Amino acid sequence: MAMKFSTNELMAVTAARMLEDGQNIVVGLGLPQIATLLAKNTHAPNLNIIYEIGVINPESVDAGVGIADPRLWYKGEYFTSFIGSLGQILQRGLVDVGFLGGLQIDKYGNINSTLIRNGNDIKHFTGSGGAADIATFAKKTFIIMKHEKRKIVDAVDFITTVGYLRGGNSRSDQGMPMCSDMRVITNLCVFNFNNEERVLQLESIHAGVTGQDIWNNTGVHVSIPAEVKTTDEPTDEEIYMLRNKIDPERLYI
Repeated sequence: MAMKFSTNELMAVTAARMLEDGQNIVVGLGLPQIATLLAKNTHAPNLNIIYEIGVINPESVDAGVGIADPRLWYKGEYFTSFIGSLGQILQRGLVDVGFLGGLQIDKYGNINSTLIRNGNDIKHFTGSGGAADIATFAKKTFIIMKHEKRKIVDAVDFITTVGYLRGGNSRSDQGMPMCSDMRVITNLCVFNFNNEERVLQLESIHAGVTGQDIWNNTGVHVSIPAEVKTTDEPTDEEIYMLRNKIDPERLYI
């Protein structure tokens, strides 16, 4: 019998399986970090992990509480800087996947991590960090976020990080490199933008989640096909790795 798993474990495993051996991944903390480490410890041992602060392929024992936490840099293979990671690696087109989060995402994959409007009130947050650069120059962008109606919306309150801008070819029309693939992994489902309009569409639903659950928790209309794939569940090996090697303190899973 398969081991039981949490929703966060399912999200981490789903994201990990999207990564390929030998890819260069710029990743932040949280579930993106967990997913990348899981991929490297299972099917993608030659995957290169790049933290935007300039640390490459660390073998940290502790998960760390921020990318500036030196515990995260333990046994790093190479140390550079923000300019080195974002300028000399990312902006030269050498990053295959950028792993991001965000406050809001809209139907074209644009991400807001800057501010939320509530009538005339504006609440500011931390902003982009390196996310705008990462989504601009990485060949693929994967996003992990909580699935809420206020977070997955028709139009974001502020475009911090460009996805497919206004859909279609609008991104490349503005002179930006075209992202070849964008996925959104939530606690309910997986979205992609693999259509001509580059609009959010359902790829798979997690086991036990209904189409009504998706509609009730999404702030933009999403079509639910009559036959929609169920997200593949984690294997016992993947759950064992997550709980005993990747995140034994259960900080994120």
